[in-house]
Amino acid sequence: MAQTRHLVLASTSPYRKALLERLGLAFDVAAPHVDERPLRGEAPRDTALRLSALKAQAVRAAHRDALIVGSDQVALSDGRLLGKPGDHASAVRQLRALSGKSAEFHTAVTLLDAASSQVQSRLVPCKVLFRTLDDARVESYLRREQPYDCAGSAKIEGLGIALVSRIDTEDPTSLIGLPLIALTEMLERAGLPVI
Repeated sequence: MAQTRHLVLASTSPYRKALLERLGLAFDVAAPHVDERPLRGEAPRDTALRLSALKAQAVRAAHRDALIVGSDQVALSDGRLLGKPGDHASAVRQLRALSGKSAEFHTAVTLLDAASSQVQSRLVPCKVLFRTLDDARVESYLRREQPYDCAGSAKIEGLGIALVSRIDTEDPTSLIGLPLIALTEMLERAGLPVI
């Protein structure tokens, strides 16, 4: 069956791109260029929802007839936001702080039908319990994986799975950054079934 709608991923994340490729649909990638800082007093779940919609809207002008996918993830542990570490020293600090603790990942996905202005958004939370991690294990993991562009320094789709003892979520792809179960349902409602 021929694909009936143009699909655009409003993200430059290689992880989100790889996830969307799993659905076997043709799509383009567009950089959304939005300010991703949370608003003062904004709850993490609200930040994720707002930014996923903002990202989709940000590329709308260039893709007027497309279905546009926006997604965002906000992670926190002990009430503190977990960003992308960016370097080795920051990743060591993050993983030491997460040792034996849990982290919450709030991942939102938005599907904007640019032609009709219909918007579907959904938040898919995920709770991750980390193993107790000694310094040698942290160093070994970081040398092998180098997850400096992953929130919380744990690249779950790779070796980071060895850092955790439990993952609680309705959609495991939400932890990687794009909840495919929710997105599949949204695409179906928008007239672009995956299968």
